[in-house]
Amino acid sequence: MGNFNELSSIKQWGILAVVGVVLTVALYFTVFNSKSAENATAQKALNDKLQENAELEKYRTKLDDIERQLASLKQQLEIERHIVPDEKEVDSFMKMLNAEAMKAGIELRRYTARPTSNKEFYTEVPFEVELDGPYYSTLNFFDRVSKLERIVNIGQLLVASTKKPAEAKAAHTYQYQANESVVATCLATTFYSHDQVAPSKPGTK
Repeated sequence: MGNFNELSSIKQWGILAVVGVVLTVALYFTVFNSKSAENATAQKALNDKLQENAELEKYRTKLDDIERQLASLKQQLEIERHIVPDEKEVDSFMKMLNAEAMKAGIELRRYTARPTSNKEFYTEVPFEVELDGPYYSTLNFFDRVSKLERIVNIGQLLVASTKKPAEAKAAHTYQYQANESVVATCLATTFYSHDQVAPSKPGTK
């Protein structure tokens, strides 16, 4: 400091000015420059968020339409689940047919499960069904089944008189009521949806 004090005041001020400039430059390239980079990054993030909000704002007016479409799709899905359930509900299927038989005035005597058949998106579940009752009541039963919300296909229908039930391949002979005139057997097939079945690889079982 002694040497500094011996300098003239002009030189002292000159040295102080140089030191001030050096400190300013050092601060700029350390503190100020770092803060500037942080501000630039924050500004870019803000601009990106504002742009994203502007793009989403265009869909605000369509939000009600989107919600209505989603509600409609959910309703359609529920209807499809009634038509083709996604689980093998054998009990509910039998209860449904029994209810229609009771309404039509016939007797459902037997259900015999047959092998199921897996398709790409659904499974066929067939049952051999044996029934008897008055002729027109039997026709009414099949008409009712054809109009069910749930899909039930009737095939391999055989009809015979109650005097010759074997002609309809009935498994048993029952004590038929006086007003019962026909015996019938058929294959009632219902369907259940499932996920797509992946194709098996060659060499695998």
